[in-house]
Amino acid sequence: MENKRIPFLDLQRVNDSFEPELSEAIGRVVRSGWYLRGEALRRFERDYAGYCGTDYCVGVGSGLDALTLIFLAYRQMGLMQEGDEVIVPANTFIATILAVERAGLKPVLCEPSSRTCNLEAEDVEELIGPRTRALLPVHLYGRVADMDGLMELARNYGLKLVEDAAQAHGAMYTHSDGTLARVGALADAAAFSFYPAKNLGALSDGGAVTTDDEELVDTVRALANYGSAEKYVHIYKGINSRLDEIQAAVLDLKLARLDEDNERRRRIAGHYLRGIDPDRVGVRIDLPAMQNHVFHIFPLFTPLRNQLQEHLHACGVATQIHYPIPPHCQQAFQFEYGSLSLPLTERLHREELSLPIFPQLTDEEVQRVIDAVNSFGAC
Repeated sequence: MENKRIPFLDLQRVNDSFEPELSEAIGRVVRSGWYLRGEALRRFERDYAGYCGTDYCVGVGSGLDALTLIFLAYRQMGLMQEGDEVIVPANTFIATILAVERAGLKPVLCEPSSRTCNLEAEDVEELIGPRTRALLPVHLYGRVADMDGLMELARNYGLKLVEDAAQAHGAMYTHSDGTLARVGALADAAAFSFYPAKNLGALSDGGAVTTDDEELVDTVRALANYGSAEKYVHIYKGINSRLDEIQAAVLDLKLARLDEDNERRRRIAGHYLRGIDPDRVGVRIDLPAMQNHVFHIFPLFTPLRNQLQEHLHACGVATQIHYPIPPHCQQAFQFEYGSLSLPLTERLHREELSLPIFPQLTDEEVQRVIDAVNSFGAC
């Protein structure tokens, strides 16, 4: 019997693994007759703040909104002005940059580390100028950025530090003194996405802001509710960005198993790291600190990316590219960055290929992926 094709991600298998509790949680919300800003949201905000180790969590409509609202709030609080600069990694998903621009601020693109694909403090410091107001590291692929170095920079220069944690739900960071802290509690504020494909995924778009800053959280809540903290009293020109009750109930259910699912991702990544022969295949695989990584994505890098993808497709293995076009080369940013050259970022985007990695992959499927990758070198 022919082997079944291995998907890059199978959300039906993911969600089926939470049944029947998932359908029961949704049914309770539907039967309650209350669908926005209710008990399910309050419970999830409380539980997710506790999980991350922060005082507050605010559920919003998407990860993009979460980041945007943080910076809009800082502007309302008088900490930033239109045109102030935020340093971001050049190799991020476009939403990171869109959020900064939506808030009326200027993204300054920084080349990442070739080893980690994340921001490094020494590269960031070279870009800090008189209008810099914030640093915005992205925990790309589920790997935590070098936060100790960035925290020191933020303190020394009086900057805000904001985490884009859209790919890193549940990741832990080991500080230089050996203490552990979870993503979401490593900066002044953090933004999460709960897009269905995330390690902690809803059944639609969703996002959250985590922080210990009470003024920030109050401002974010009001901005996300049409600028209103009291019904029909609008103190800001806000937006409509709310995490609905069904998504909150789904996320709260899934949160209870997040650490277990992340550990399964680490085990799959360990199989890949031990089983794939990078020299034979001609790929680069970084060897990360496993405790600081939740493997939302498992990337390979090779100049023969397109050929490898075609080969894996022929072997019945689905893959994805994260991401084929870097933000500064997108038509949307032609005016701002059209003449900018960022060779490392461009190479990463030209060479990256992501293998399947979700908790419901079987060991047999993982071995088939390994065998398929290794067979590329024999072609």
